[in-house]
Amino acid sequence: MKILIINGPNLNFLGIREKKIYGTESYNTLVQQIQEHAAQIGAEAEVWQSNHEGAIIDKLQEAYYDEELSGLVINPGAYTHYSYAIHDALKSVFVPKVEIHISDINAREEFRRVSVTAPACDHQIVGHGLQGYLEAMDWIAAMAKVKKS
Repeated sequence: MKILIINGPNLNFLGIREKKIYGTESYNTLVQQIQEHAAQIGAEAEVWQSNHEGAIIDKLQEAYYDEELSGLVINPGAYTHYSYAIHDALKSVFVPKVEIHISDINAREEFRRVSVTAPACDHQIVGHGLQGYLEAMDWIAAMAKVKKS
């Protein structure tokens, strides 16, 4: 099972920016946690990050051609709230997709409460901190088991 984790803008600054909202753990810690969890559930995880909308779209389009891909986890960052281009690219990837947010976007500023990318995903996890990524991976693993049976 292969899971692609895409992180959008500023996620590489975890542990640096807005620690009261996003916590003190670094992006490298997140990547390590994802890799360790992938090993525990028998998956291969590719973790990828970009601050550029076009690069994220390119990565999603690459995912379309990846026949080994079992699922996708995406934290689009601020693009969540206005990138219909990422929404459209997500709709082109035909594997289970989970949108993840470290903070609870529904309890923050009004503009953050709208996700234009969530409708292109199958599931959304918000406000569970870095643990949300692991929960998303578990959800994809469960979907892969359902698909096999």
